[in-house]
Amino acid sequence: GARILIDPDLTPLALTAAIVAAGGEVIEGIDPAKLPRACKNSAELDGSAKAHLQDGAAVVEFLSWLDDQEPGSITEIDAVKTLEATRARVGQSMQNPLKDVSFDTISGAGEHAAIMHYRVTAQSNRHILPGELFLIDSGAQYVNGTTDITRTVAVGLVSEDRKRFFTLVLKGMIAISMAKFPKGTRGCDLDPLARIALWKAGADFAHGTGHGVGSYLSVHEGPQRISRMSTQELLPGMILSNEPGYYRPGAFGIRIENLIFVNDAAPVEGGDMPVLSFETLTWCPIDRRLVVASLMTSEELQWLNDYHAEVREKLMPLIDKDSVKTWLTAATAPISG
Repeated sequence: GARILIDPDLTPLALTAAIVAAGGEVIEGIDPAKLPRACKNSAELDGSAKAHLQDGAAVVEFLSWLDDQEPGSITEIDAVKTLEATRARVGQSMQNPLKDVSFDTISGAGEHAAIMHYRVTAQSNRHILPGELFLIDSGAQYVNGTTDITRTVAVGLVSEDRKRFFTLVLKGMIAISMAKFPKGTRGCDLDPLARIALWKAGADFAHGTGHGVGSYLSVHEGPQRISRMSTQELLPGMILSNEPGYYRPGAFGIRIENLIFVNDAAPVEGGDMPVLSFETLTWCPIDRRLVVASLMTSEELQWLNDYHAEVREKLMPLIDKDSVKTWLTAATAPISG
């Protein structure tokens, strides 16, 4: 009989049984296409970078629109429809059309944001009210790349408790972004970096820190992940999400997500081994109104200010509305310690 290679993590038991019943020999292993697909080549990385700039311009226009709305006047579904329409319009203007969304947008206000994979329906839809946090996790498919971004924003004035947890989540996201690590490092080795600030506060989040992302393919692509269980070595060219969060059931939820990719890092002075680092793909402001500067180190604040300066530099030339340019300037202003 034939020898059939199957990935036991993905192959249904019924299919395995059918192979055996037909006289085949089952060989368990990893799909040989997985690693080559996961390690993006230079053309794929360049395409992804360009797709993320375009997508960043669209999300910035959406966030500017969101801030212009009277708190309580729009619904979760209004936000979903406006974001997709904005992506489509920007795609047409940049001659790189939006092909599809990467997944159904997670648009959650207040207690709905505490549901990690919330999908708004006509029945669950509600207004986004003043004093709440609004979480929007979305992505787009373009022929040159796949995006996935989450931003949590303040709707009017929010409590200090919510700002505190937002800042703790941000510290974890920055820790992953700034990480340098030796070759051979696995996703499970880095996962605690995203959680330490929350752990110190007696908190955590019940999902992985990051998943692999395809190139105009699935927004969830293996084998790379940043999670407690991931033993896959992180290799140059792998694209991953970086998305720590915090969720208080019945009250609020926070998640901040950028896409990053693994790259060779400059040698560390005095070090004795080659190291890798992450390069950022996602360019979009992080809500500075929710940042408690006193909870951040000078290094973390420097990273955030540098990131926002780069967001402004990269996206301003792509934005055609003066009102959005004004919003972007304010949203990326430096934060002092």
